Amino acid sequence: MTVHVLMLAMVFGGTVLSAGNPAQSHGARPADVPSAWQTRAERTGYSETGGYDEVVAYCRKLAASSGQADFRPFGHSAQGRELPLLMLSREGGFNAGNVRAHGKLVVLLQNSIHPGECAGKEASLALARDIVVTGTRHDLLEHINLLIIPIFNVDGHERMSPHNRVNQNGPNAMGWRVTANNLNLNRDYTKVDAVEMRHWLTAWNRWRPDLLFDNHTTNGGDHRYALLYASAIHQETDPAVARWLTGTLYPHILPKMAADGHEVMPYFGLRERHDPALGVDGPGSFSPRFSTGYAGICDRPSILVEAHALKPFADRVRATYDIMVHTLEELNRDPDALRAALQEADARTVASRGAGENGKVALRLKRTDESLPRVFKGYRTTKRTSSITGAEVIEYTTDPVDIPTRYYDTMAVERDVVPPAAYLVPPQWDRACRILTLHGLSFFRLSAPRAFTVETYRFDNVRFADTPYEGRQRPSYDVSPVRQTKTFPAGTFVFPLNQPRAKVLVHLLEPLAPDALVAWGSFNAIFEQKEYAEHHRFEPLARAMLETDDVLKAAFRDKLAADAEFAASPRRRINFFYRRSRYWDAEHNVYPVGRLMDEGALDDLRRP
Repeated sequence: MTVHVLMLAMVFGGTVLSAGNPAQSHGARPADVPSAWQTRAERTGYSETGGYDEVVAYCRKLAASSGQADFRPFGHSAQGRELPLLMLSREGGFNAGNVRAHGKLVVLLQNSIHPGECAGKEASLALARDIVVTGTRHDLLEHINLLIIPIFNVDGHERMSPHNRVNQNGPNAMGWRVTANNLNLNRDYTKVDAVEMRHWLTAWNRWRPDLLFDNHTTNGGDHRYALLYASAIHQETDPAVARWLTGTLYPHILPKMAADGHEVMPYFGLRERHDPALGVDGPGSFSPRFSTGYAGICDRPSILVEAHALKPFADRVRATYDIMVHTLEELNRDPDALRAALQEADARTVASRGAGENGKVALRLKRTDESLPRVFKGYRTTKRTSSITGAEVIEYTTDPVDIPTRYYDTMAVERDVVPPAAYLVPPQWDRACRILTLHGLSFFRLSAPRAFTVETYRFDNVRFADTPYEGRQRPSYDVSPVRQTKTFPAGTFVFPLNQPRAKVLVHLLEPLAPDALVAWGSFNAIFEQKEYAEHHRFEPLARAMLETDDVLKAAFRDKLAADAEFAASPRRRINFFYRRSRYWDAEHNVYPVGRLMDEGALDDLRRP
C-alpha cells in the first residue's frame, strides 16, 4: 500500500470531510471591500468574470497601491497580448535574484490555462487584494513570495462567449479553451509548440517556484464535491516531495476545507460511467505534457485544483480561494519542511541521474488492483432512454445519496529505463535541442569530432495517426536496443544527467516515454525511406542473395505463405531484399540520439 493510499485512508476513513457547515471563505467579504477594489465577479454577484483589459488594469492598480506588489508581463501571446504576472513580496525588489535572496519559498498561482475555467482567476485577484490592500491575508507573505498568473491563455480568454462551456454553471460568458493557434496549453509542457509556453518555461526557470498551483474547473457528472484536487505523488516524483504532499500538506489542509463547509475529493474517474458503486479511480499519474506531471518530474510539488463545474460560480471561487489560503498557511507554518524535501529531492536526482532505488527512471505507470473502501458523496439519479442518442441518459436529482464503493489509486511502474551518463544529440537536430534548452537543461558541445560507443534504439512497426493531435502527427512504434560505435561531429550537444532536471531530460529523450520528443514527431524524418531499388537493377541481386543465403530463402518463403498482400506486391517483395542488402540506408529508423553509458568518457570530455 502506498503512502498516498495510507493518507487517503486516514483522511477519508472517518468523518473528517463530512462537513455540515455552510461554506465560508477566509478573505474580506465582498460587501466589506470598497467598491473600487471589488473584482468584476464580486461587483456582479458572481454573474460575470472580468475581461483581459480589466484584469490587467486591476493588477496594475494593485501594484501601484503597494510597494509589496509589482506587475510586469512575462512575454506576449501569439496575437501580441502581454502575458500578465503579478508579484507579491514584503521585501519588494521584484526580480528573481532578489526574491531568492530573501530565502523565502516561491509559490506560483496559475490560472486560466483553460480560460473558460475562470474561478481561479477571480479567486487569485481577490487573494492578492486581501494580501496587499485590505490586509486580511497579509500574514501569508511572512515566509512566501507569491507569483500570480491571472490569465495564462490570454488569446483564448478574449474569445469570450456565453456558449463556450455548455457543461458549466456560469458565469454568463467566459473564454475559450485553446490558444489562437488552437493548441491546448495544458498538453504543451514538453513539446513547447505555443509561444505562450516558451515564455512560461523561461519564467519557470528564472523564478524557480517551489510549488505550482494550477486552477481549473471540471467537466463530467454531478456530485456533492465542491472541489477536486490532485498532485503527482507516485513513482514519477521524488519520494521526499511525495511524502511532504501526502504526509504534511494534505493532512493539514483537508480538514480545514471540511471545516469551511467544502466537500472535497481527489480528482477521480468512474470505472463505469455514471455508476460510482462499481469503483472510483483516483488521479493516478500525470504525463508531463500536463502541468501537474511536468512539475512532478521537476521534483516540485504541484496542486491541481478542479472546482466543480455545476456548482454556482460563487461557490467555485470561494472553494478555490480557500484551498489556496490553507496551502499558503501551511507553508508559512512550516516552510522548512518543504525546503528540506526539495533539497533532498534535488540532491538525490543529481546523484542518481533521476533514478529511483532500482537504478531506473519510471517512464510509464499503470494502475494496480489495490483499493480501499470509501463512500462516494453523490446525488440520486434516474435514467431514461433518449430518442436522440438511443442510449440511456442520466438525470441527476438534488437528493443526496452516499454510495459505498472502492477507491483505486496505487500505481506500478509499467516502463522504466536506466539513465545514461549523458545523451549525445548531433548538431543537425538543433530544433530538438532548442526545446531541451527551453526546459533549462544544462549541456555543452563537442569542440571536435569524437567516436563513442553508445546505446540507441531501432524503431520497428512504425505507424502514424490518421489525424493530428495538438498540431502534431504522432508516430507509434516498437523499439529494440542498438549498441554501436559512431563518430559524433563537432557541435554535438552533450546533455549530462547529473543535473536537477535529469528526469525531464530522460522523459524528453527516451522514446518509450509518453511525451518523448520523438513520440511528438520531432524526429519524423528518420522514418522516411529516401532511396529505392529499381526492379530491373535489383532483381538479379535479390536472386543472388537467395542462392547464397538459406536463412534468407526460408524467411522469404515463409513471408510469401503468410502474407497475401506481400505476395501480391512486386514493390514489397523487392524491398524485402533491398532492406537486407548492403545498399540499405543503415540510419533509416535508427534513433540519432546516443546514450553514453561510460561515465569515464564523459569525465574526459569535461576536462579542459
